[in-house]
Amino acid sequence: MDFLTANGMGTGSIAAIAVGYLLGSIPFGLIFTRLAGLGDIRSIGSGNIGATNVLRTGRKGLAAATLLADAAKGAAAVLIFSHWSPDGSADSMLAGFAAFIGHLYPVWLRFKGGKGVATYLGVLAAVSLKVFGVFAAVWLIVALIFRWSSAAALAAAALAPIAFWALYPDDHAAAAMIAIMSALIFWKHRANIARLWRGEEPKIGAPKL
Repeated sequence: MDFLTANGMGTGSIAAIAVGYLLGSIPFGLIFTRLAGLGDIRSIGSGNIGATNVLRTGRKGLAAATLLADAAKGAAAVLIFSHWSPDGSADSMLAGFAAFIGHLYPVWLRFKGGKGVATYLGVLAAVSLKVFGVFAAVWLIVALIFRWSSAAALAAAALAPIAFWALYPDDHAAAAMIAIMSALIFWKHRANIARLWRGEEPKIGAPKL
């Protein structure tokens, strides 16, 4: 599928940004843990609202639900505008990008959100299953070899824009948005990168240091 091939933004662009951001800013990890009677997820572990920190509660089901919901909001933003916007191809990617930003910087939580990997995955899945497949394959390979979830996510995020550009070389705007999202994932993982550099990053299945 070729996205953002039209010149400029369509008439639904403002709606795409607004709806995408509001969808992305829903803090499912916080909502699910509070509904489960576990309190504020931001008070434990890394303080993050994403699935990895939810997993630190010991509730695998809640972590899985958070992962799926965070991915679904990114995919939903893309698909809504892909089907119903007058300029669907342009607005759908714009909505997905806004959903990703909403997850990272939700207005409801004073702009302190998650690290964005699950929402990024949802956007990729809705935009191109091929690029999603590249991300998933790289993540699995790196995770199996090195057993660092953060390193796997960073490697996959680094290669996803390259894969998109190779598959859709004429879709410069969408490729740029995916590259920006990947750069933001690196920025949100800067503490993990520092721990990886020092050899202090916990491995998959190990207790948090």
